[in-house]
Amino acid sequence: MPAFVLDDPTPLDPRRRWDSLDFAARGACYDNNAGVPDSAAQVAARNAASASYRAAHPAGLNIHYAAGDRTAFDLYPAADAQAPCLVFVHGGYWQRNAQADFACFAEGLNAAGWAVAMPGYTLAPEASLAGIVAEIGAALDWLAEHGAAHGIGGPIVLAGWSAGAQLAALHLGHSAVAAVLAISGVYDLAPIRETYLNEKLGLIDAEIETLSPLRLPVTPKPMTVAYGSRELPALVHDARNLHALRSAAHAPGALLSVPGADHFSILDGFRRPDGILVRAALYLLGGTR
Repeated sequence: MPAFVLDDPTPLDPRRRWDSLDFAARGACYDNNAGVPDSAAQVAARNAASASYRAAHPAGLNIHYAAGDRTAFDLYPAADAQAPCLVFVHGGYWQRNAQADFACFAEGLNAAGWAVAMPGYTLAPEASLAGIVAEIGAALDWLAEHGAAHGIGGPIVLAGWSAGAQLAALHLGHSAVAAVLAISGVYDLAPIRETYLNEKLGLIDAEIETLSPLRLPVTPKPMTVAYGSRELPALVHDARNLHALRSAAHAPGALLSVPGADHFSILDGFRRPDGILVRAALYLLGGTR
């Protein structure tokens, strides 16, 4: 079982004084690249490692689940077709990155005997956020129907990082999903509309109300909410608020603070079979396999 640790003291949530912040200061609350001094180096290393992992595992790449250019899976099956599968939804504030950039994070779970499936999705502004959410649902539908033909037939833990965590949290209720691992996510969209991120998202009231996990009824399936102890305070508080909302509804799941991890380095917990995020995924299915 992973070590579940709460930070102390709690960083102040800048959104408590939101009205006093100018546009630039509001954007800084969510600017993970600026908030992590070596983010560019981390991203470059991640992309290089992912390119190597994809090159070594070419059989299941770019398998389309829908008609769009980006609506495709990269599949990394396990030796056992009935092994559990982690479906990992990438981040990038719904407007950048691709599943190929995150292939290296299949390594730890593959080594632990799990399958991994990584869906891509259409990015904003080409797609609205509601459209992106629908694509993730379509990806899960496709995997439930066609996964076995590609060697993936076991239970699904749906994971997401950053914007992908919001997308994963919204699909906890999907019939194919046994549990969710939400990592470093944004779970209330209202402040996002008042930052630079909204230039491409163009969020509307209905999206804020229906696509913010913190504004929705709780789904009583297991969900672990994870974040790095060095995350931006707004993300720390979104994670804690989501876990608190679920705890108040007696929904199962843990709050996982990864000591010393920032918004990018937290994903290193997927690189080894004993990594903290690998162990968190295993724990969501009862520690089996």
